[in-house]
Amino acid sequence: MKGPGRADWTGSLEGCVTVVSGGSGGLGRGVVKLLLEAGAELHLPIFDPDEIPGLEGYLGDAFHGLQLHEGIDLTAAAEVDRLVERVTETGSGAPEAVVNLAGGFSMSPVEETDPRVWERLWAMNATTAFLLSRAAFPAMKRAGRGRIVNISALPALDGGQSGLSAYGAAKAAVLNLTRTLSKEGVEAGITVNAVLPSIIDTPGNREAMPEADTSRWLAPVEIARVIRFLLSDEGAIVNGAAIPLTLGSP
Repeated sequence: MKGPGRADWTGSLEGCVTVVSGGSGGLGRGVVKLLLEAGAELHLPIFDPDEIPGLEGYLGDAFHGLQLHEGIDLTAAAEVDRLVERVTETGSGAPEAVVNLAGGFSMSPVEETDPRVWERLWAMNATTAFLLSRAAFPAMKRAGRGRIVNISALPALDGGQSGLSAYGAAKAAVLNLTRTLSKEGVEAGITVNAVLPSIIDTPGNREAMPEADTSRWLAPVEIARVIRFLLSDEGAIVNGAAIPLTLGSP
């Protein structure tokens, strides 16, 4: 039996039908690369086609193992439902695993935060995770197994940080969604967990913080390894967890 239901997992996710949102971003590329190496059948929704050449350049020949679904707005319910239908029709079946990496970041004091920024960060971080999980859940229940991994953030766990009202609230919503889904899916063999990284070592973060000490920043592959474990059979005993990833940083 392929996918998360196998009992003989040894690091392989061979044939596991997996949807990864945000797969063309700085973290997403590392996750996509590792999951491809693990043998997963990867489906990536892509809204902006200009992101594709950079992803192809990063992955090299491995890029051809992806199944891209272009023009999908992950903040629109009908389009996310259509994405899951496409995956089911064009791949090996309905999604067995979902990794919700799509998101966005902004930092400002609350009185300086434009309401449009609040709405945008909520949509990018929380709505995308909700809609993709919602669309994939029925098939996972029918199959009697499934894996969902969400990306939250440390401010969601420590009660918030100054300057992160919009971002922190959105990531707290992702964490609450994770715990709710973990209870709704447990009887059907579905696990739902969240990882909460500290600063990730991506080109975008290095450009935004050129003077920062990057010695404790997380490499995307380090986060990807945790995600791979949570997708596996060995990760089946972990459900509803909020896992901080910090390299010992505060």
